[in-house]
Amino acid sequence: MRKIILILGGARSGKSTFALEEGSTAKGPKAFVATAEILDDEMRIRIENHRKERGKEWNTYEEPLHLATLVENIGDKYGVILVDCLTLWMSNIMHTDLDVGGEIGRLISAITGRVSADLYLVSNEVGMGLVPDSPLGRAYRDNLGRLNREIAQVATDVYFMVAGMTWKLKGANR
Repeated sequence: MRKIILILGGARSGKSTFALEEGSTAKGPKAFVATAEILDDEMRIRIENHRKERGKEWNTYEEPLHLATLVENIGDKYGVILVDCLTLWMSNIMHTDLDVGGEIGRLISAITGRVSADLYLVSNEVGMGLVPDSPLGRAYRDNLGRLNREIAQVATDVYFMVAGMTWKLKGANR
């Protein structure tokens, strides 16, 4: 049975490392979907370092906006697809004219559709801190919270990362 695995946590909590380690054990070809865009030198260096960490066993796709379409298009070509991360994807969506609710719905349909690959989806948990002081910040927190909640509902496994420690919230052997 294929898996949909959601990995949540704060910034630098170990989410991506955990997802890569778990995904590397899967059989078959591996796809890494990056949602970040290179907007400055710091992000360019960060992305280069992540590419080195992944190694050559991962085929990399860069898709900041049309994630559902990409998952549908490559979902049967790989044994595992790792999306890192939904946090930046949501930010990218909110800076366009795309409908946030529609994009969330398309992504949920894509990941629950005819995709045969195991999916590892990395996202930040942003609802545990202070209430953002701007309307845009509150809308972002609310939209990402909705996305995380809807994916958690359809996921086979959900993990929460804190300081490099993994806490399994949903799935077998919990």
